[in-house]
Amino acid sequence: MVTPLPLVYAPNEIFRKKATNIDIVDNNLRSLIDRMIKTLYVENAVGLGANMVGILKRIVVIDLQENHTKNPQVFINPEITWYSDDYQIFNEASVCFPGISANIKRPNAIRLTYVDYDGEMKEFEAQGFLASVLQHEIDYLNGKIFLDYLSKLKSDMLLKKMKKHMKLYPPHIHGEGCKH
Repeated sequence: MVTPLPLVYAPNEIFRKKATNIDIVDNNLRSLIDRMIKTLYVENAVGLGANMVGILKRIVVIDLQENHTKNPQVFINPEITWYSDDYQIFNEASVCFPGISANIKRPNAIRLTYVDYDGEMKEFEAQGFLASVLQHEIDYLNGKIFLDYLSKLKSDMLLKKMKKHMKLYPPHIHGEGCKH
């Protein structure tokens, strides 16, 4: 049975550190990725960067679960190689920054290179919501958070709101007994 990994909650210095590249895709790495995917589902998230679970490795897992169908995607060593000139705004949040969200402006489309679950080098293009999710998660790997796109005043206000939320609703590992 695959067990989820515990989330790291803000504020934490790991969100300011750059994740390191992965040299070898082996069964140990795939086991870690499987646990990240399990965490993604347990937390009802659409994406996770490895540092969100305390691991400074360049791994992103996502699943938009379109039509309520699970379709996890794994991106090892993702690097964005192209950004579109047109932008979009989505309301972004993070399971590691509970209780807050903000409208973030990002390029509408991206192209990236990455290594897949089987160790194969791939290219991928994304647009719309998927492009924003990938940029959000890859930002984590680069030591950047979604609040960095806001003014210091707005970011500080949201962090204060998050701390209040966490006092009222302390984080925990979600399980079968959860009522949310």
